[in-house]
Amino acid sequence: MIKVKLRDDIREFESGISAMDVAKSIGAGLYKAVCVCRINGEVKDLRETLTEDCELEFVTFDDEDGKKAFRHTASHILAQAVKRLYPETKLTIGPSVENGFYYDFDSEISFTPEILEKIEAEMKKIVKEELPLEKFELSPEEAIKLMEEAGETYKIELIKEHADKGENISFYKQGEFVELCAGPHVPDTGRIKAFKLTSCTGAYWRGDSNNKMLQRIYGTAFTKSSLLEEHLTMLEEAKKRD
Repeated sequence: MIKVKLRDDIREFESGISAMDVAKSIGAGLYKAVCVCRINGEVKDLRETLTEDCELEFVTFDDEDGKKAFRHTASHILAQAVKRLYPETKLTIGPSVENGFYYDFDSEISFTPEILEKIEAEMKKIVKEELPLEKFELSPEEAIKLMEEAGETYKIELIKEHADKGENISFYKQGEFVELCAGPHVPDTGRIKAFKLTSCTGAYWRGDSNNKMLQRIYGTAFTKSSLLEEHLTMLEEAKKRD
């Protein structure tokens, strides 16, 4: 048995229990609200297992770390939707940013407003599928081979930069989609309830004008439609003032 400190409470659990199962044991409301957790202060996925005494803190969307993980997961859903619709597209990076997220794509398809609507519709399908986000690690050699088979040249470049360190390379899998990523993420795609793709602009790979111009799709995501609508209304009002 291990002792887990939860705020002002200390509980005992079997070693190897996941943070997710601890949340479920406390209550369904908490489990539905939590995005990620902190284990001894370090932000982790809810699938992380607990094998020794520790301090566990559950992180919701109200916390900045919760927002980051939530919106980073939204960027993965965006990338998965694009790959489903336009398989020849090459993936690069897709971080969370203040008030949203973006993903940079190398594609022959021009991401017009009409195309963004199609991508959004596919994203909604992925959310309905409630695909679990599962982390796995490979050696640098295995990681490069996986991305070579997928034809993801930008990912290979990123992996090679870390290969010299000798550390394993982490990926996340959701359904058929596999993404090079350190995480953390929310447990499944079904949690991304309300989102909107807001624009598409040009962006050089790695911000270097000597590199290829990519297409950057911006979006935002919230836990509730009401919060999303409030945010979009605020953006519209700001545009009018400008």
